[in-house]
Amino acid sequence: MVHILIADDDPHIRELLRYHLQLEGYSVYEAADGEEASACLVKEQIHLAVVDVMMPNKDGYQLTEEIRNDYDFPVILLTAKDQLLDKEKGFAVGTDDYVTKPFEPKELLFRIKALLRRYQMVSADKIHLHDTVIDRKSYEVYGHGKVLMLPMKEFDLLSQLASYPDRTFTRDELIQLIWGSDFDGDDRTVDVHIKRLRERFADRSRDFSIRTVRGVGYKLEVGTT
Repeated sequence: MVHILIADDDPHIRELLRYHLQLEGYSVYEAADGEEASACLVKEQIHLAVVDVMMPNKDGYQLTEEIRNDYDFPVILLTAKDQLLDKEKGFAVGTDDYVTKPFEPKELLFRIKALLRRYQMVSADKIHLHDTVIDRKSYEVYGHGKVLMLPMKEFDLLSQLASYPDRTFTRDELIQLIWGSDFDGDDRTVDVHIKRLRERFADRSRDFSIRTVRGVGYKLEVGTT
């Protein structure tokens, strides 16, 4: 399970984020200031942190710099400031993304998932689905005596689903993660690519399958053998 740290001195913000993150299946840890956050980092394995800039005892810039020096996971700075110099300082200390309050929880979730995907791609070169192996470095899928070179978007889509088995992704999420926020097509694009993947891997149903979650989206299920 993915562990996310929320460091913010506003209890309402923590409650809002906790609610939406837990709905997505994430495990949430909370800290009301930078010192509490530092203590949590020592005790718990954290995979991503959402950090407010203006906190007592240790501010978000200091905490982000500490995370970048001592750990290896993504950070999103969350702040009411929207000045270019503030953003410049945030990126200078090592933040991966910067979100200005007020924010839409759905947009923050998209950013969290994109960062987790990016970090997981860096840390895991190969995804094993029984006899099927997805090689992120060579962009090949091999197994059962075959090697496939997929079109890039099909490969990215398969890798995204395979990185989080049994997690349901909506079509909108997949559009954001694979095609980007500036994509001007519609969610039918996802359906077409899913259909192509199913056709390509129809003979590997014992390794994995891509299921339709009616009215929601898709998920990848790993076979039992």
